[in-house]
Amino acid sequence: MKIKQLSVFIENKEGRLKKTMDTLGKENINIRALSIADTTNFGILRLIVSEFEKAKAILEENKFVVNETDVIAIEIPDKPNGLSAVLNILDKKEINLEYLYAFVAKKTNQAIVVFRVQNIDESIELLSKENLKLLSQKDIE
Repeated sequence: MKIKQLSVFIENKEGRLKKTMDTLGKENINIRALSIADTTNFGILRLIVSEFEKAKAILEENKFVVNETDVIAIEIPDKPNGLSAVLNILDKKEINLEYLYAFVAKKTNQAIVVFRVQNIDESIELLSKENLKLLSQKDIE
């Protein structure tokens, strides 16, 4: 199952991240997961949010540069080496991992790992065959 992720390009200037958060917060959009990578001049804020379409529209209305990306979210045991088993599956099939980020779900006490891979459909099929729990957008929101 694919999850929709927002990638927001923000200037690496004081207050820009806060403005992004305030813009979403004013509309009661909940951030379920986030990751930020930065360079000297800008950052890429990756978000999984409640009300994806609404969040995207609001950010664009407020002049943020926003990109939509499909990612995979998997639930894995929150224990040492839990992630390694999943990475071994992808590695055996030579699936390139572009990036990932993770968080622990309060409800299940499981780790949720969000993956961006080159071939998302092949990866979903492969991980499903391994009986891993792939999450839907609704599971995350």
